[in-house]
Formats: sequence, C-alpha cells, structure tokens
Amino acid sequence: MSSSRDASGPPRLTLSVAPERLAIARLDPDAAFPVWVMHSEARLWSVTRTPDELSVVCDDGAVPPSVERVERPFRALHVHGPLDWSLAGIVAGLTATLAAAGIPVFVIATFDTDWLLVREEHLDRAVEALGARFTIK
Repeated sequence: MSSSRDASGPPRLTLSVAPERLAIARLDPDAAFPVWVMHSEARLWSVTRTPDELSVVCDDGAVPPSVERVERPFRALHVHGPLDWSLAGIVAGLTATLAAAGIPVFVIATFDTDWLLVREEHLDRAVEALGARFTIK
C-alpha cells in the first residue's frame, strides 16, 4: 500500500497530477467499442458500458469529430497505490474535499487505485484543496 499512517487516524494518501489532457465522451449503449482510444501513445483510457450508455475517458485529441457528446479538457489526479482493499472511505474523503471547494469530479476506480478527473480550469484549486489534507507530488 502506498500511503503512510500515523497512530491518530487513516492513512495519508499521496496523489500526483497526470500530464495528459483528457476528454470524457458519451456514446449510445449499443455503439461499437471505440478502438480510437487505444493508440500507441495512450497512457490512460477507460471504457465503461452500462445498459444506458458507453462512457469513454481518453486523450483529448483521440476523440473523433463525429462524437457529439464530449466534455473536455480534464486533468487526472492519480492516487498512489496499490491501495489495501480493507481501507474504507478513500473516494469519499477525496471527493468531499473537492466538493467543499466547489469542484466537480469524475472518478475512475481500478483494481489498484483511484483516479480523480477535474476540469482543467479547476486543476490548481483541486491541487490546493487536496494538498491541505493529502500529499501531492
């Protein structure tokens, strides 16, 4: 686990800002898998299908002009992991901190860790808010 713990409470998480500018797109639930996310330079992408939609997170420049519903640009804050599965409230603590600062967030959870996506215009405020409670590298 990549966090430190003191005797008084939960672990102090460490986060880093990823350099990529990202986009979040919404496709119809029956759309074909968006192979355009898997280019060789892609370092972060996520595709989630539900009965109601196909959500895509990828490099901002990878979204084809034909995609009508896309939000951009976003930046990602990566929680250093892997995180122990017994830990509770990690996302809640992170998102509550951002909510208190009035910053909307889009969360991606992976097997090892969590990623917080904020609009690029809110990045500096997000880093400042999170830095008051967590370690930012």
